[in-house]
Amino acid sequence: MSEKKKFTLEYELKSSPRILFSFISEPNGLSQWFADDVVFRDQVYTFTWDDEVQKAKMLSFKENKMVKFKWIDDDPHCYFEMEIVQDELTNDVALSITDFATEETLKERTQIWDNQITYLHSVIGA
Repeated sequence: MSEKKKFTLEYELKSSPRILFSFISEPNGLSQWFADDVVFRDQVYTFTWDDEVQKAKMLSFKENKMVKFKWIDDDPHCYFEMEIVQDELTNDVALSITDFATEETLKERTQIWDNQITYLHSVIGA
């Protein structure tokens, strides 16, 4: 089995960091674009897609800036992070995604993020 490597994707979003943060950090916000259902209990986020359930812990967050999650059943060094990046000159807002995938699954993981961010665009109306 090949090792998972870190990769980063960036998506421009027309949103304020404050509004965007609620979509990446709160169960209610996450369930509108990232998963079908998100429940937060005992410091654990339970994400549900159709019939797949995955649990994650939030490792860290910075208000209106970033959240970092770790899938409970994933490799110890793996996590996924969503960071809000704002250009100082233009004030453009982007969401930077850091995730891990093997060479075999990288294309698929990227496609999944592309799809999720498309949902996020439509939810924010951006």
